[in-house]
Amino acid sequence: MKRAVAVFTLFASSAILFAQQNKEPVSSVVKEMLPRQEKNMIAAVEEMPADKFSFKPTPQQQTFAHLVMHMTEANYYLCAKAADVPEPKAQELKETDSKDKLVAALKASFDFCDSAIPKITDTKLGDTIEVWGGRKAPRAFAVIALTNDWTDHYSIAAMYLRLNGLLPPTAKK
Repeated sequence: MKRAVAVFTLFASSAILFAQQNKEPVSSVVKEMLPRQEKNMIAAVEEMPADKFSFKPTPQQQTFAHLVMHMTEANYYLCAKAADVPEPKAQELKETDSKDKLVAALKASFDFCDSAIPKITDTKLGDTIEVWGGRKAPRAFAVIALTNDWTDHYSIAAMYLRLNGLLPPTAKK
C-alpha cells in the first residue's frame, strides 16, 4: 500500500510540475503523441497483406479496408476541429480500393494532422464547435476524441493483424 501511495504521489507531483512549467499542457501532450501514433497506425496498415483488406472477424464487424477509411476520415475531421482549421477536401474512398490507395489516403490524412496539430492551443479548448449532427461541444471534445480514436483504431488494427497471424508494430522487437 505504501508503494502504491508513493507511486501515485510521484506521478501526481510530476503532473503538477509539468502543468506549472508548461503553459500549454493539453495541446503539448497531443503534439507529443502524434508522431508515435502516426508511425504505429501507418505501420499497422502497411503490415496487413493486400488480400486481407477485405478481412473482418465476424459478419457484424467492419472490414480492415473500412477501418482504414474510417481512420482517414476521423483524422481529417478531428484534426480540423481540434486545430480550428478548415477540413480539406479529401478523395472519396471505397472499401474496394487498393491497399496502395488506402495507405496513401491514410498517410495524407496524417500529413494534414501534422500541419494542423501544431495550431492547437489550450486557450481555444473551451471554444464552442459544432460536431456530428450539429451538436455543440467544446473544442476539447475534438482533441480528446482524436487521441481516443488513435488508440482505438490502432488497437482494432492490431487485433485484425493478430487474427491473421501477424504481429502489430508495437509487439515487434
